[in-house]
Amino acid sequence: MAKEINIPSLLRKTRKAFIFRLCLPCLAALSRGVSRFRNSTKRQLVIFLNTSHFLTVGVSFALVVAFFLYAVDGNPIPVGSGVDSHASGETEEFLPNVREIVGELRPGDSLSSSFRFHGVDEEVRQSVITAFDGLVDFREMKPNDRYTLTLDDDGSLVKCLYESGPLEVHAIERTAEGSFTAKKLDVPLDCRTVKLRGRIESSLFAALASFKEDPKLIYSFADIFASKIDFNTETRFGDSFELVFEKYYKNNQFVGYGKILVARYNSKEVGPLEGFYFGQDGNEAAYFDHRGYELGESFIRSPIPMARVSSGFSYNRLHPVLDIVRPHLGVDLAAPMGTPIMATSDGRVNFANWKGGFGKLIILDHGGGYQTYYAHLSGFAKNITAGARVRQKQIIGYVGSTGISTGPHLDYRMAQNGVFTNPFNVKFRPRSQLAGTQLVLFRQDIQSLTQLASSLDDPKVVVVKNVVVTPDNPISML
Repeated sequence: MAKEINIPSLLRKTRKAFIFRLCLPCLAALSRGVSRFRNSTKRQLVIFLNTSHFLTVGVSFALVVAFFLYAVDGNPIPVGSGVDSHASGETEEFLPNVREIVGELRPGDSLSSSFRFHGVDEEVRQSVITAFDGLVDFREMKPNDRYTLTLDDDGSLVKCLYESGPLEVHAIERTAEGSFTAKKLDVPLDCRTVKLRGRIESSLFAALASFKEDPKLIYSFADIFASKIDFNTETRFGDSFELVFEKYYKNNQFVGYGKILVARYNSKEVGPLEGFYFGQDGNEAAYFDHRGYELGESFIRSPIPMARVSSGFSYNRLHPVLDIVRPHLGVDLAAPMGTPIMATSDGRVNFANWKGGFGKLIILDHGGGYQTYYAHLSGFAKNITAGARVRQKQIIGYVGSTGISTGPHLDYRMAQNGVFTNPFNVKFRPRSQLAGTQLVLFRQDIQSLTQLASSLDDPKVVVVKNVVVTPDNPISML
């Protein structure tokens, strides 16, 4: 018969092995269970285990349990809730209570009125204006400008974010000393290069508008060829076009167009036209044909790229108001009231005032005996006065119907040495021509751009690059 085993003693030894590994409720429950187990079943367990059959199993089980509890981790588990708030010696960083006010300027709002609408104190408004002084001009605020104010418990300014456009994001923040620092924030963008091509059925505007692109892109494309073709009179059914250009996105939202890199127009009237964007060594970027000739000539063909010719150049025209036959030594371009009008070449303002049946009239002197006339205007652009210098494509006035006129249009005329001529028939020389190293670099660019344009025919090819706009790395948009 095997020797009697002292069960209570064995249990006490086993309990010591894991007593610190259990939470307090578990320990209390275990202690009560062991006590009952010892008092009420001691004799039965002794009889049960006093057989040679169960002796080895009982001892082995006890030893395995004890070994396992020590082998897992030699350190006891802390008693309590399971988390010792002082064990790490770290505390959460204290964050003051703050509140945010998000606002957007509505038409007619000033910064003061918008702040008052949101219950912002005058002291906060003054802090914002003072901190942004020299960085943000609040006199040029526009509807939809947005701001976010962060205020502390006392209602004092902690920081402010002011966004006046997708690329114009400024921030001020209070320092530990109580002063404010202001800066313009960097803006990350995605630049996607895409390609469009199509055919003319009615007009260039209608053809490009079918792609749901902004009119700004359409006008910019037409402007590239402004010295080569008049899109008012020389487009034909079946003409085709192609352009490769950049689109900028911020947080996956379209924010504007970058450069048009490649532009092509196959005209039945004037032949194939193409333009490649090029700018190197600090020279102003421009568009050139494959020979290196700049597309911009000394005169662009039309002061309004997208207008309808309502009356052409003629020596015998029945006047629509006076009902008499007399020469019409210009071209009438019908366009909506207020449409901007461009100077067709560099020059100086010779006259800008009212002149009889011409109504409001501008005369520009371009040198070389050339003068251009812009009649029936609704108004003049800022600083367009006699003697002022203007640049080609600069806005000088706006379409109107002043003087003797049947509706809003521009009467555009050109004279050389006092003799008027049809401005759409005059041939002009290119403004510049690439040569030497510039021409070599340009031809390398043409090769790269042509390959890029071809690759975009594959719908699986997407060209995207990341751009970060900073004060030192600005970008230009159309």
